[in-house]
Amino acid sequence: MDIQDDKVINCDVLVVGGGPIGSTAARFAAKNGVDDVLVIEKRQEIGSPVRCAEGISLTWLDEVEIEESDHFIKKKVKGSKLYSPNGNKMTIGKELAGDEVGGVLERDIFDKEMAVLAGREGVNFMLKTAATDVIKENGKVTGVKAKKMGEEFEIHADLVIGADGFESQVGRWAGLYEQIPSKDIMTCFQYRMVDIDIEPDYTHFYLGKVAPGGYVWIFPKGDDKANVGLGVQLNQLDGNKSPKDYLDEFIDSHEGLKKGQAVDMVAGGVSVGHPLDSVTMDGLMMVGDAARVVDPLTGGGIANGMKQAKIAGEVAAEAVEKGKVDEDFFSRYEERWRDRLEDKIWRNYMAKEKAVELSDEEFDKIIDALSEVDLTELTTEAILKAVQKKYPELVESFKDML
Repeated sequence: MDIQDDKVINCDVLVVGGGPIGSTAARFAAKNGVDDVLVIEKRQEIGSPVRCAEGISLTWLDEVEIEESDHFIKKKVKGSKLYSPNGNKMTIGKELAGDEVGGVLERDIFDKEMAVLAGREGVNFMLKTAATDVIKENGKVTGVKAKKMGEEFEIHADLVIGADGFESQVGRWAGLYEQIPSKDIMTCFQYRMVDIDIEPDYTHFYLGKVAPGGYVWIFPKGDDKANVGLGVQLNQLDGNKSPKDYLDEFIDSHEGLKKGQAVDMVAGGVSVGHPLDSVTMDGLMMVGDAARVVDPLTGGGIANGMKQAKIAGEVAAEAVEKGKVDEDFFSRYEERWRDRLEDKIWRNYMAKEKAVELSDEEFDKIIDALSEVDLTELTTEAILKAVQKKYPELVESFKDML
């Protein structure tokens, strides 16, 4: 990091956002040869406050070169249980359950550990530093304007990576995308609860009108404690009930939860839209939630974001080395992450669009049908074919997905 004067800092790669996705992009850029990588984070502490349900699969950690550790994995689970509105239940082993089932993190510790891994590769971090605008020259992003402790300055970089999450300003300032439609936003509310009675070896998901357009989750963090939250599709809220109201009603109706105590709470939004046409422009790459790669069906973003971030870091290193930090060169980043992630994101987006139209009675039938079959894979197609055997009329509107 070269400090030209009090008002200008120069670096090779600048990452805006110090979460696990920003740290991962920075780590792989440095690991692949970039000498001067800087991460700026607007908060004073990486990983805090936590804004995450904390459930993940553990199967993809190897892909981004992370070793499992009890240091940040609070609880491992056997699988997941899905509940329909009338109480029909389906159990799914963790090997089939996708990127949101397998373990429950301590996200603040996990985020810090990802920063440690980046730091060991030589990445510099600057905390309590907020980007306030992008700098563009002749249509190319060349850095950001920033503020730290009231002091304003500029950071110039060969390449900027936007990893500033769902509320990403970097992408908007650069002109990459517009406002997200309300049907593609999930607004979430969660308690951490103690003194509750649940099955602690499973994550639990409740479908239907208990969380319109979304679901309720219970992610265990011990025998008598768990993250209990929900996501509600923004355009399903009419102003009469908030996500907190929906969650409080659910807890009051659940025998194992209503006697418990909430020891903290968190609220936030998640984008559940389809993939963007482009997440790059000259001088800029976007990653993670800021690149809209959250799974639209589950709302989970860590797995997709970190897989994408590794690719971004590798391509960033190549681009800086060759002096080709332009949209044409970044096509190899677009191609690689889309080959890895895009098909599933699109399939789950289409499934989400159909699922929000289902009634409680239809959810009852779906879980009833699935509880009677032994699925060997948990794909949209496999689920629909299983439901079709018992309730063919229910699958009629999903024909185009078979």
